[in-house]
This record gives sequence, C-alpha cells and structure tokens, in this order.
Amino acid sequence: MASAGLLIFETFITQLRVIWEADGDNQRRMEKAKPLLEALVKDADLKAHSARWPSTEGHKNLLLHVDPQYNFVINAVVRMPGRVGGVHDHADAWVLYGVLDGTESLERYERIDDGSRAGYAEVRLASVTTGAQGKVDLVPPHAIHAEQGGPTRSVAIIVRSQRLGEGTILQRAYDPKGKTVIERFGPTQVPYALVA
Repeated sequence: MASAGLLIFETFITQLRVIWEADGDNQRRMEKAKPLLEALVKDADLKAHSARWPSTEGHKNLLLHVDPQYNFVINAVVRMPGRVGGVHDHADAWVLYGVLDGTESLERYERIDDGSRAGYAEVRLASVTTGAQGKVDLVPPHAIHAEQGGPTRSVAIIVRSQRLGEGTILQRAYDPKGKTVIERFGPTQVPYALVA
C-alpha cells in the first residue's frame, strides 16, 4: 500500500497537469502552481517520508518526476547542516522552490556590469529570504540566486518548467568575489521513486 506522502505527491502531479493543460504560459503556470506547492510542502506525512531521502550533496538533485506530456520536472534536494550554495541561474527555466523540512535562505543577486566582457560578471547581493517548512519562492528565468542551508538538515521540493541537469541546458555559475561567470550544466539528476 502506498504511503500518504506518495498519495499526496501523485495528487500534486495531477493538479500540475490540469494547470499545464489549461494555460501555455510558463509564468502563469508557475504562479498558479505556487499555492499547490505551498500545500504540498506543509504536509506532515510527506515531511516524515523525506526523513529517509538520501543526501544530494555533491551537485546532485533527486529526480522525482519528469512529466511525459508537459515536460515539467519535480526535483528534491536534501542538504546537510550549514550547506553553502553557489551563485547561479537556471537559464530559461521557471522554478518554484519549496522548503519541506529544516530552514534555508534564498539569496537573490543583481548583475551590475553590462555583460560585455566574456567570463566577467559583477553581482551584488540584493536580498535574502529565509524560509522554513511551507515557504515557497518563485525564481524567474535568468534570475541570479543561491540557496544556503540552515543549522539542520534541510529538504526542498523544486518544480521546474523544464528539465535541467547534466547534458541539458547550460546555466550560469557566478563567483561574486572573483567577478567571473561560467556556463555549465546543472546538477546530476538521480532518479528517486517515492515509495512506501
């Protein structure tokens, strides 16, 4: 018999498909999906289920779902206490980032150079939002940001408008101190089934 966490996850996928079917605009899709992800990451059973999920340290994401019809993707990340995240963007993808367990901070950056020099970028911290279970942030395409871990293990569920990861779409990674930017593929996608 499936766990309650799995049942709520399957319902969530069905709800996303309804949104994607009704509207072809990814921004509106994500705005409509945000309250659904907020409800999902507040679920106590799913939070308890996530206690068994493996760490994603080492530039990995758990790949929970790739939709065969609408191409949206659901990932999860499981981070160790005090995890330090790199500054990056997600290229053309829209991303919803929801905290299921622990706390994390989302740092948003703005680029202050004109982008005319290859490999060079000046970025500065624009804002920091700290969230606990139930907090969902919407990250638009090309938005420069970083996720920072809290004092305990943290788990987040991520909804993406398209698949990102090795061999897919080049994203940018920024070094604020070195004032550099490189293109690279996103994290390794590790298929992971939510089973009882």
